[in-house]
Parts: sequence; C-alpha cells; structure tokens
Amino acid sequence: MKSSCCLIIYAKAPVPGQVKTRLMPALDGEMAALLHAALVERALDTARRSGIAEIELCCAPDTHHSFFDACADDFGVVLTEQGEGNLGDRMLRTLRHALADHTAALIIGADCPALTGKYLAEAATRLSGQDAVLAPAEDGGYVLIGATRTDPGMFGDIEWGSGKVLEQQRRNFSARGFRWQEMPTLWDVDRPGDLARLKALKPPLEFFWPQ
Repeated sequence: MKSSCCLIIYAKAPVPGQVKTRLMPALDGEMAALLHAALVERALDTARRSGIAEIELCCAPDTHHSFFDACADDFGVVLTEQGEGNLGDRMLRTLRHALADHTAALIIGADCPALTGKYLAEAATRLSGQDAVLAPAEDGGYVLIGATRTDPGMFGDIEWGSGKVLEQQRRNFSARGFRWQEMPTLWDVDRPGDLARLKALKPPLEFFWPQ
C-alpha cells in the first residue's frame, strides 16, 4: 500500500566555485558554498516542520560528499541521487520513483528560504484531487512542484534558468490535461540583489555574513 506524500529536496554538494556562482563576486567561492550549505540546512529544517513524514535529500552529483552524510545524520533523511540529464530529466525520474511508493510527491530546491513548514503542508494538501501543484517564483520560475502522476513530456522544451520556466511549465501541464493548483508567489536567492532580503529574513538564516 502506498504512503501519502514524499517531500524531496534537491541540493548540490557545497563545492566552492560550483554552487551559487551567480552570487559572485558579491561573495567569493568559499562563502557562496557556505551559504549554499546553510540554505540546504534551512530547507531540511523547514521540511521537518511541515509534518510530512517522508523526506529525501536528492543529491548532485552523487551522495558521497561529507556534507550530505552530516545532513542524513542531523536531520534523519534518506539520501538519493539526482542522476544524469537536465533539470527536467532529473525531476521526471525523481517523481516517477517517488510515486511508485507514494500517492503524491513534492520537490523543492534549497534556494527559497521564504518557504515555511505551513506552506509545504498546504502544498501537500492541495495535491488532493489534483495532478500537480506549483509555487511560482518572482523571477518567472518556480520554487516547488508537486505531482500525483507523471507524463513523459511534462518537462519538455523548458528553458531552465530563464524567466520563462513557469509559463512553459503551465503550457506543458495544459497540453497534457493536468489539473493543477498554484501556491502564493515566493522569492528565491539567485543573484547578488537577493542578498539584502536574505540578510533581513526572519527567523534569520544561520550564516555568518562577511564584513
């Protein structure tokens, strides 16, 4: 028998020069990696507060970085791998795997510290009777996607990283007859201009900002 909902957090290993590169030069490579790690930990803590029982940390390029081992120990989450392909390829594979054992699955990244446990719980609730749920981002992307079914083309022809992602995802859902709901729009951390809002976040991010 399938359990209800699985919450999956996508995260890269916090390797300097390979994460949060669009925040440079406002932060150097080392500080950007440390910030990424802090955001992942916040996402994991938020996930626990949602009340969703099944939580995975889906890692890239694999699960072997010591940071991921620490996350598994500290937060009691299962580690999985994102695998090969673009973001759409990886998310489709992740959702298919999750929905083999769960009636619904949510995917979030670590770039949206504005997410709350209550918001995640509401997203899971909105999946009842729907095929999908989306949480728009202010920059034209989205910070959360959830599904109760998949379709091979649900992530096709999306310009990942552009301001067209949300619009193109809606197009794909419509073309495939998906019924979906959308959550309130949130902001994420992608560029130096986002850092001021991140510093003012309440409760604050556990991160020591450079002087």
